[in-house]
Amino acid sequence: MTNEEDTGSLLLDDQLCFALYAAQRAVTAAYRPLLDELGLTYPQYLVLLVLWERGQTSVKELAGALRLDYGTVSPLLKRLEAAGLVRRERAAADERSVLVACTGHGEELRERATRVPGALLAATDLDGTEAARLREELWRLAHRADAAAERPR
Repeated sequence: MTNEEDTGSLLLDDQLCFALYAAQRAVTAAYRPLLDELGLTYPQYLVLLVLWERGQTSVKELAGALRLDYGTVSPLLKRLEAAGLVRRERAAADERSVLVACTGHGEELRERATRVPGALLAATDLDGTEAARLREELWRLAHRADAAAERPR
């Protein structure tokens, strides 16, 4: 890192946020053909990953896991429900809570989706060690940025 970067360069290519943005867009684009085969968008894939991992989950827990607000998750769930991949129902114990679970069709899709992570690594020419290191660094950054956002200014 140059001294100019340390002191607040305003060059676009020096911005950490822009590098993350560009990487996120590129990775999402690399996922697209893999997910098109499953009939899913990237956000829908993320919802299903949570449900495959956790089973029936409240909308609130799902939104928290995905770091999204309810207003963003709700339309995703409506589209997944219309496609027959998930079902939503009010919790018996608390009518205010909505539970989401995969349907049989959603569970069947899971087996086809198992090839996606490996295919993405192959498409991006990353090996497992590189991917794990990068993931660790990104989670560390996410935690630090969350803490910075919560600090009073």
